Formats: sequence, C-alpha cells, structure tokens
Amino acid sequence: MSRPKIALIGGGQVGGNIALLSAQKELGDIIILDIPEAENFMKGKALDISQLLPHDGYDSKLSGTSNFEDIKDSDVVVITAGFPRQPGMNREDLLQKNLDIMTNVANQVKKYAPKAFVIVVSNPLDAMVYAFHKISGFPKNKVVGMAGALDSARFRAFIAEATNLSSQDVNCMVLGGHGDTMVPVSRLATVGGVPLSSLLSENEIIAIENRTRVGGGEIVKLFGKGSAFYAPAQSAVEMIESFVRDKKRVIPCASLCEGEFDIDGYFIGVPTVIGSGGVEKILTFDLDKDEKAALSNTLVEVKKTVSETGLQ
Repeated sequence: MSRPKIALIGGGQVGGNIALLSAQKELGDIIILDIPEAENFMKGKALDISQLLPHDGYDSKLSGTSNFEDIKDSDVVVITAGFPRQPGMNREDLLQKNLDIMTNVANQVKKYAPKAFVIVVSNPLDAMVYAFHKISGFPKNKVVGMAGALDSARFRAFIAEATNLSSQDVNCMVLGGHGDTMVPVSRLATVGGVPLSSLLSENEIIAIENRTRVGGGEIVKLFGKGSAFYAPAQSAVEMIESFVRDKKRVIPCASLCEGEFDIDGYFIGVPTVIGSGGVEKILTFDLDKDEKAALSNTLVEVKKTVSETGLQ
C-alpha cells in the first residue's frame, strides 16, 4: 500500500516545519513546492530532512520542486504560500498580495490534485480559505482553514502557564475569525475536567482571553520581522494526521458553515470533525448571550474581509 502524498505549497518557515513534523510522524511522502527562484532551496530542505530521518528510523520520502505537475494526485495539499505579516501590518493589508497568489495556487491544485483534502494556512486566513473554495470549486468537505487549532493551542498554553498545570490536561477552544475578534470560550474550558472558573479569577481569565486574541501579534513584535512558525506548523500537522489516519479529531478549524451557529456561507472557526472524508461534521452547542454577541462581532469582520476579495 502506497503512503499518502502530501504537497506543501510554500516552503518557508511554516512549510518547512510542516515537512519536518509530518516526516517525523510518518504521515506520508512529502513534496515541498515554492517559486522557481527558491527551487534549489526547497530541494535542499527536503534533502536535509531526509538525512535527519535515519536517526529515528522514519521512512518518509521528501522532494523539493517549483513545478506544480509534481503535486499530481496528492492526497493532502497544505497552502502556506504568501507574504508574511510585518510589524504594524494587519492581516487585511496582506489581502490583495496574497489573493493573487491564492488564485494561481487554486487553479493549479484543481488541475493536478482535484481530489485532495486542502488545508489553507495563508493569511488573512478567513478570506484566503474562502477564496480557494470559490476559485477551485472544491466541495466544502475538502477545504478547511488552519486557524482555530493554533488559536486554541495558544489558549491552552496560556491557561497551563497561569495555573501551573500540564497543558496536556487543558481542554478549551477558540471560535470565530482568525484575528483580534476571535472568541475564546472560557466558559467551557477545563483542566483535567475541572472548570477553569474554579481555578482562576475572572480577571485572570479575561487577561488570558485578551492575550490569546493578540497571540500572533505578540510573536510578530518579538521577532521584528516575520511571524510565528513552529506552533502554526504543528497545528496544521494535527489536521493532516487526523485526515490521513481517519482519527476523527474534533479540531477548531475555519470550516464552511451552512446554518451552524446561525452562520451561512462563510468559513469561520468552529469545532470540526476531521476524518478520512475531510470535514466530516461541524459540532454545535448552545452559546450564551455574550458568546453569541462575540461570534456575531467576529462574523462582521470575516464578512468584511471576504467582501474585499470581490469573489462573492
């Protein structure tokens, strides 16, 4: 039985780390694709990771390319291609530059890997995943955005830090758009099954929520140039693994809602079941008044960004 074929469109820091982590989990054979000027660099990354694998006995095959034909019949396509966010630049500033890139990528993926499960990581995320879906015509179960997985991981990390308890035992989620209006659902957060509200004060919880919302921006400021890459890569790998191994993990992802949470026709962060069928289900639950208002607020921002793509 052949291994799954995983194509990474964009071989920068996020793409390179997805390649490494996917190989270390033996999720499949990996192709790293980038622009022609970077082709040798991609070949070098693939070769470097290939030479790391014997240390632990992993058996993934890696290659680098700039030729879209090489992604033919991929099972999974992860799109990280695009310009990174710079200090002082919001995600919407990136829109037109990255929309041009996404248009080309969507057409190429449609041509060479029409049955792939596609994970969009490029920013501004909510607009880019919508754009890929519209341009490619892929069914909604085969297109998803990586956002909530990362936002929720940050939320978990901050809760673990504040409580001085293991992040492994923290269970929480972030809904909504991938930006400053995201909705950390603290009401349902637990540590080892114990409600977060029993462990931290209301002010401490609010501080964690606020830090989660600007978690990406905090790293951009510290780096001075570029944005986060380790945690985004692992978040995408979690999604790839759930698909190729049919794990049916419940991961907050930007999925196309058609009535869930009273949202219709937009990709937005919701609890998503990922299995061998791609997006197999969106789980819903009753929101309280404040959560509904927050989700409505984030939807306004998502709609605004999507409208700027001109694809509606």
